Amino acid sequence: MEDLGPQATAADLTALSRLLSRVLRHEPELVGVRLDASGWARVDDVLQGIRKAGRSPAASKRVRTLPAVTLEMLAAVVATNSKQRFALSDDGQWIRAVQGHSVEVNLGHPSLEPPPVLFHGTAAASWRAIAAEGLKAGTRHAVHLSVDVITAKRVGARHGRPVVLEVAAAQMHSDGFEFSLSDNGVWLVSVVPPKYLKLRS
Repeated sequence: MEDLGPQATAADLTALSRLLSRVLRHEPELVGVRLDASGWARVDDVLQGIRKAGRSPAASKRVRTLPAVTLEMLAAVVATNSKQRFALSDDGQWIRAVQGHSVEVNLGHPSLEPPPVLFHGTAAASWRAIAAEGLKAGTRHAVHLSVDVITAKRVGARHGRPVVLEVAAAQMHSDGFEFSLSDNGVWLVSVVPPKYLKLRS
């Protein structure tokens, strides 16, 4: 990677990516930035906020141990994040997370017709409750669905022994549920009632 400076390592970029996820999805106040109605924050404000937060005695170790965060580091995180969690505006002045928010934002994703079937990965221990109550957004704005089993299984593994649920997306759409597609290819829906779910064997 070019222009990252001698102190920026892959571990630094990973730490910065995690910090950006927290700031741009859940806690913009952590580094003193504001998100607009569509979830965008000014790049200059994010850079200054991270630097200022890093000097605070109350800062987390993750923030305190980051090298001086540069525009090049920020751009590298956006470009290389394997899950494409972030986007820069065309003029490079604004940054946002593309999905997964717990703060109130309107990402402006249009309503689209989904594929016939989508998938959701979760922990095996959660299946009984999901079978009774369906999938709910919880602290996020939407339920996240994948187009393939492998991605869903990887997501489920974050929470324990994974299982993959099959979602009858076309039937849901026909029944009036609205789906949208995030910039990084995640399908979003407000809720998935139990009758549209099936545990894959």
